[in-house]
Amino acid sequence: MNFHAFRDLLATHPGEKLHLMLPDKSFVPAHFHITEVGRVQKDFVDCGGTHRSSTTCLLQVWVTHDHEQDKNHRLDSAKLSQILKAAAPLLGDADMPVEFEFEDVTISQFPLGGAEVTPSGILFYLGTKHTACLAPEKCGVGSESSSCC
Repeated sequence: MNFHAFRDLLATHPGEKLHLMLPDKSFVPAHFHITEVGRVQKDFVDCGGTHRSSTTCLLQVWVTHDHEQDKNHRLDSAKLSQILKAAAPLLGDADMPVEFEFEDVTISQFPLGGAEVTPSGILFYLGTKHTACLAPEKCGVGSESSSCC
């Protein structure tokens, strides 16, 4: 899901509870905070020598382990919309993919795969990221030829 669709979904459903479903179908605890909104640009050279660039909107998710201290906190769609408005000068007008960064055992980044408005709020489906050879024709991936890497 790209940033404009994400932002528009939040704006058209103000005050809704937010639910983040991880790829294993478990949920981020309901009292999560968004502690950072960032525009992340990655400039790189792939294994075939092609220069590439990718830009994402990255939202850092944090969960306190002191549930008693934070029992009344719950981020809703209106509050997250306000946070995104504050980040607008940084994000610009680019329609980039949205990713969530969440620490469980390790810090992981999850692309936002989709969303659904349910009776209990907005459910966001977080996906997985994978590595890949971006120049298979140059590297001979899947053949007996020598690799460029």
